[in-house]
Amino acid sequence: MSLPGRHSLLWKLSGALALFCLLLVSLYVDIGRLLLQNTSYLSDSTKAVLGDYARAAERAWREDGAEGVDGFLRALRAREQVWAVVVDTELRSLSSQPLDGEARQRLDFVRALDFSVGRPGGTPTFSIPFSDDQARLIMELPQRLNPRRYNDIWEVLLQRVLPAVLAVLLGLLLYRVLIAPLAILRRQAVALSAGDLDARVGPGVGGRQDELGELARTFDHMAGRLQNTLTFQRQLLRDLSHELRTPLSRLRVAGEHEQDIVALRQRLEREVEGMEKLIGDTLELVWLDTERPSLPLEPIDIGRLWEVLRENAGFESGWDIQRLPCELPADCVVRGHLNGLAQALENVLRNAIRHSPEGGVVRLSGRREGNHWWLCVEDQGPGVPQQALEAIFRPFTRLNAARPGGDGYGLGLAIARSMVQLQGGQLWAKSPEAGLRIHLRLPADPGESAPQQQAPVAAQADSALG
Repeated sequence: MSLPGRHSLLWKLSGALALFCLLLVSLYVDIGRLLLQNTSYLSDSTKAVLGDYARAAERAWREDGAEGVDGFLRALRAREQVWAVVVDTELRSLSSQPLDGEARQRLDFVRALDFSVGRPGGTPTFSIPFSDDQARLIMELPQRLNPRRYNDIWEVLLQRVLPAVLAVLLGLLLYRVLIAPLAILRRQAVALSAGDLDARVGPGVGGRQDELGELARTFDHMAGRLQNTLTFQRQLLRDLSHELRTPLSRLRVAGEHEQDIVALRQRLEREVEGMEKLIGDTLELVWLDTERPSLPLEPIDIGRLWEVLRENAGFESGWDIQRLPCELPADCVVRGHLNGLAQALENVLRNAIRHSPEGGVVRLSGRREGNHWWLCVEDQGPGVPQQALEAIFRPFTRLNAARPGGDGYGLGLAIARSMVQLQGGQLWAKSPEAGLRIHLRLPADPGESAPQQQAPVAAQADSALG
């Protein structure tokens, strides 16, 4: 299984989680180290308090001797709830109570005021010298003066509160990255389902390069296609209802005034045939636009297909096939759907014949460019104004003022374009100084040669066109 692209949400989420873990560990380690450094030594105010105790012990010793020291130690223990002794330079007690074994062991672990308070959780014992350095006060550090008295709270903040805060920030980040775009998408989907065909996610989310951006662009494409389809079908329904009124009106008039039963039957057959063709072409155009079927593709010899088409068109129109020349190279083989391409070319050819003047010529030419064939069907009619070249491919569009022979329904070129586009091709029109040129761009067949395909393609084309 291949990994997603570099803009995938996988990498964004992985990066966010990695950043979260790195930030959490970094903050825990760095803040913990900083906290340990700042609480490893006594502050100046604490040193001053301990110095005051030493001076008080010194005054008691000088004024009242051992009894004074006893009174000072009782008062100190009652106030601070700590162990304390006063000793001389030989570590002999200056109070009336001599040092026991436990007290002497404690004297081995005393430290000066400038030393570290020791390991966390311990109770450090400090030595504060008298002014003459002949004696000293040795006492445990009172809990209220311990610089690490709030370390338990800091541990709770670092181990529980900080991860929770960072997790909330990560959640907000993920919400902004994931949930907020999905909320926009959901809001637009609800609007679309309520009938707002203009609902779009927009470039804010659609401009992203990850899966959410792809989803937004897909939604906008779907909404646009749905809007175009509904607009197309509504317009088609209006046009179809308008087109059906004319033959129905003629049938009504003929039924009311025509006395000849034979003429009435002929009129009825002609109008019904026209309406059947109109409805059939309309349904086919709707099917092509809405279903967008996947047509099977095969090699098609355009030269042989044109021969079949011009024979049928010449028989129907009375044209000599010499007026429908083919100027294609012999190797013009495209890859397409035979029936669909035959129908598209037939519609283009009949449209050209319908609008050609007396004695006109409709020719097929083309050339290969890279992996495509460029075909051109050119007639000698009066042409089409430049501003109307795209309009002739819209359903029910007839430019009677510009081109003679506008007796069709205006569906042939619309069906031809849809059919060519389903085969991966393009169809458009250009109007030179005289006539009209219909251009087709079709994929060239990469493997088959024209001579090998001529017989089967001709037979299939005859069958497809009846």
